[in-house]
Amino acid sequence: MSTVDTAAETGARPAGAGAAPAFFSAQGLQSYYGESYIVQDVSFEIRKSEIVALLGRNGAGKTSTLRTIARTANPELKHGTITLDGERIDTMKDWQAAQHGVGLVPEDRRIIPGLSVEENLELAQIAEPKGWELQRIYDHFPRLAERRRQEGVTLSGGEQQMLAVARVLARDVKLLLLDEPYEGLAPVIVQEIEKILREIKELGLTTIIVEQNAVAALQLADRALILDMGQIVFDGTAQEVLENVELRHQYLAI
Repeated sequence: MSTVDTAAETGARPAGAGAAPAFFSAQGLQSYYGESYIVQDVSFEIRKSEIVALLGRNGAGKTSTLRTIARTANPELKHGTITLDGERIDTMKDWQAAQHGVGLVPEDRRIIPGLSVEENLELAQIAEPKGWELQRIYDHFPRLAERRRQEGVTLSGGEQQMLAVARVLARDVKLLLLDEPYEGLAPVIVQEIEKILREIKELGLTTIIVEQNAVAALQLADRALILDMGQIVFDGTAQEVLENVELRHQYLAI
């Protein structure tokens, strides 16, 4: 039986004997937009400090899976359990999940108009628990330091992406969810975002990244999950996907 067949039948890859308990676990997730069944019995686990690339073609259910984990109102989770750091979060609202450490960087970035870069960051820290202090953020994002007084929505696309990531880090984040962080960015800016994400990886932050630039995501990630029609069809190492031409052609068109 192939790796793809096994993943399709079992969903999550079971932990080996003596393995540490999962830091994050999703079991049997079923989510809907109205009557549309989008996330179809998705199960997987992540160890602390792992970076997982969640891949698939357009419409495979990647963003919907991230939004389900982040406990947004849409799609609606109708079945399944989500656990982070030993606590169930599937019964939480999005703001409660955020307080527990779920940090979603959405594809549209959602920079707040009328506020400067620094005000966007300060707003993220109004409620406890706080994460990185401003100086630490500016040390890792020097371009934001240069533009701290500039209105956030007037930044370039790459700078807005940096601000969106930094805003999540301003909270005490346990699980970072990145939705298309390279979308619409020039190659030189993609390299800059990649550098920041590699720094985050070195800090040991548990991360799920959804990205159409699958090769870039795989080069960053430890593991890969591939979704097709709302179901996981592969769960393995990122290197396995990079080396498996047939798998990439079948599910990622690369």
